[in-house]
Amino acid sequence: MSRICAICGKHPQVANIVSHANNRTKKWVYPNVHKMRFTIANSCDKKVYSDKVCTKCVKSQKVQKVI
Repeated sequence: MSRICAICGKHPQVANIVSHANNRTKKWVYPNVHKMRFTIANSCDKKVYSDKVCTKCVKSQKVQKVI
């Protein structure tokens, strides 16, 4: 399954690990996504979606978690 946020589209990025000798090795940096049921905060309909959402979207209240 993909590691992409359904709200903001955040996806894995490639970064470098830089050693003391300035050797560079590629690494993947993954976003903190969780599969959850949610509603979109600023929409008039309260439709429940089930998808992967990053924690930044939950923390900034773009989505509301459904329990």
